[in-house]
Amino acid sequence: MNEHLVVTPYKMSDYKDLLQIQKEAFPPPFPEELWWSKAHINAHVNTFAEGALLAKLNGEPAGSATSLITTYDGSPHTWEEISDNGYIQSSHKPNGDTLYGIDLCVRPAFRGKGVAKALYDARKQLVTQLGLTRYVAGCRIPGYHRYSNTLDVESYVNNVEQGLIHDLVLTFMLRQGLKPLQILPHYVEDEESKNYAVLVEWKNPALT
Repeated sequence: MNEHLVVTPYKMSDYKDLLQIQKEAFPPPFPEELWWSKAHINAHVNTFAEGALLAKLNGEPAGSATSLITTYDGSPHTWEEISDNGYIQSSHKPNGDTLYGIDLCVRPAFRGKGVAKALYDARKQLVTQLGLTRYVAGCRIPGYHRYSNTLDVESYVNNVEQGLIHDLVLTFMLRQGLKPLQILPHYVEDEESKNYAVLVEWKNPALT
């Protein structure tokens, strides 16, 4: 059977599917109060519908991604600040120059089937369509806790970038053509990443 993968903007009527994706992608002990609520989804759809994406594989909900538009100026920030605590209403700047991905998740049963890549490709297409300068996202570095006693975070990122260390998330980002732009301390509570994130960037090739 041929795999049929489709990415479209999600709607409020997709909430049940989106919650299923969240539950399976972030199972306990992940706190369920951090899953997207109906209020979050409503805010995403009403604030920036083009950035709210749902991927379906053979008609089954497989993954989702949410983005906003901002102006990149290099300022340090946390996930809560850039995402407006997940609501994006106050942080979305329609006249900005940068598409910022605040979340992407794939159901475990659908991983390894190109779902995440399709969502990233859709984001790149959105950057091009809207004439934005870049796409960025705060990237977890879950492998860092194994090296944090011997490597500072900059050295760890450099090693991953050079292919000397494999990081589950950052290595995938690099394969999607994104490049490290900035290290963000205290980005989100994440023991594996030692609370760091790496802001990764994909530049709009039409503007370079």
